[in-house]
Amino acid sequence: MGKFVYSFNEGSKDMRDLLGGKGANLAEMTKIGLPVPFGFTVTTEACTRYYEEGKTIGEDIIEAIFEKLAELEEVSGKKFGDVENPLLVSVRSGAKVSMPGMMDTILNLGLNDVAVEGMANLTGNPRFAYDSYRRFIQMFGDVVMEIPKKKFDAVFDAQKEKNGFKYDVELTTEDLKVIIAGYKELVKAEMGREFPQDPKDQLMEAVKAVFRSWNNDRAILYRKLNEIPDSIGTAVNVQSMVFGNMGETSGTGVAFTRNAATGENALFGEFLVNAQGEDVVAGIRTPQPIKEMADAFPEVYAEFVRIAELLENHYRDMQDMEFTVERGKLYMLQTRNGKRTAPAAVKMAVDMVAEGLIDKETAVSRIEPAQIDQLLHPMFDADELAGAEKLTKGLPASPGAACGQIYFNAADAEAAVANGAKAVLVRLETSPEDLAGMVAAEGILTARGGMTSHAAVVARGMGKCCVSGCSEIKVDEEGKTLTIGEYVFHEGDYISLDGSKGEVLNGQVKTVPPTLSGDFGTIMSWADEIRTLKIRTNADNPRDAKQAVELGAEVLVSAEQSTCSSKKKESQQSEE
Repeated sequence: MGKFVYSFNEGSKDMRDLLGGKGANLAEMTKIGLPVPFGFTVTTEACTRYYEEGKTIGEDIIEAIFEKLAELEEVSGKKFGDVENPLLVSVRSGAKVSMPGMMDTILNLGLNDVAVEGMANLTGNPRFAYDSYRRFIQMFGDVVMEIPKKKFDAVFDAQKEKNGFKYDVELTTEDLKVIIAGYKELVKAEMGREFPQDPKDQLMEAVKAVFRSWNNDRAILYRKLNEIPDSIGTAVNVQSMVFGNMGETSGTGVAFTRNAATGENALFGEFLVNAQGEDVVAGIRTPQPIKEMADAFPEVYAEFVRIAELLENHYRDMQDMEFTVERGKLYMLQTRNGKRTAPAAVKMAVDMVAEGLIDKETAVSRIEPAQIDQLLHPMFDADELAGAEKLTKGLPASPGAACGQIYFNAADAEAAVANGAKAVLVRLETSPEDLAGMVAAEGILTARGGMTSHAAVVARGMGKCCVSGCSEIKVDEEGKTLTIGEYVFHEGDYISLDGSKGEVLNGQVKTVPPTLSGDFGTIMSWADEIRTLKIRTNADNPRDAKQAVELGAEVLVSAEQSTCSSKKKESQQSEE
């Protein structure tokens, strides 16, 4: 039998096929001495066996998981399910190819009715303990028990509304206890049984749920769109929890070593004080720019900048990093080659060659065919844009131009596009369930979320225009209205989005074709230098031929054409 579970200190970045991208990079960061909370990875081969054996986990794999769990307990000095000093873990997916937001994650696993009291006593922070417990019940209920998230949200929002609270952090310990009781009542009503209290049962159910999420609808669609094989499966990473929600000396964030939207060589990202990771990416709270972390945690920020530079040089590519600060100490939770817009990909590739980080061949190979396609799409006409009515401004989450009719859910956007319309998907915030609608839409507009929210990251990966965190708009998804100042837009009304500036424009704005210049021209000239294969343009008429030449095609005359031309010229001279 093969080995199906690896501790982080047993792997490396070269083991992506087996450990998945996240597991391999966690192992690599551990290997080079970065502050990574310890854990272990259940391999992609275990996922394959799970499906081959009728969606069950073999006894040998279960035994290996608990052996690694015992090692994790020893390293952390904590016990899984312990009343006085409980070990809590995160359970996260991680395929060989990055699929952000498509599969499932569970945080704070290991809490129960007794352990939460122990954690409150241990930390002297009851609010933190009960906040962690309510998050765990909601995530476990959603991911493992498949109870719709909106049912948990209804319980949570009702308690906030009852007290007149605007922000989650305003909820007291007693409020959180009421929410937890409500969550547990919901679980019993939906499942016909109590919320599970045995941490080992919680762990195995979570591992199965992550394996199942490999074949959820959004993951299947994402693989189809990105030509990722269905057969490779996902690994599962079990990692000791660190907590960004322990008060004002703690926080969490997501950052890129370069600007994922523009390609600028500057640290780009966001963070939140007193929060956990999902608060940043889900758009629950509007985060702060990463540079402001220097004011909140100056020493931690300086260390993070050093690590970010080290990781980019180590991987020789722009890195997308997740981190947590727990009581003033920095922990790295993930690094991976970051998703970027097509213009950013071109700029980064050209800049990295100039910096000596990569060579021309590597630069050209990093530009995907789909990104070249994005660069050849229209942008807004400058004159039309100058005269357009600007309604409001959000964050320029993903550049480009989009114009279409407003739709408020993914299904309606899909249906409209299938009938020949152009759609703009307008949401309070997007979630992975909105993927199909995002694919169909020309662009995405959200009221919440930052530059690293789900909407922003997925839109950049697809080359879709996106304006996020547009706090001045009011979105009524049920009533299907969008209110911007004195304007009220209904489903089917037109708006335009400028993703490069983060602007929302009234009505339809004319677009213009792209041009081959700047960094894009440089990359294409390098491609001409390196290539060995020549490709003919499919130009059936003068218009297509002219467009091809404008976009860099070479005008070649074959020997046959040259001979024909010469004979025609000789014939004309003879007649004269």
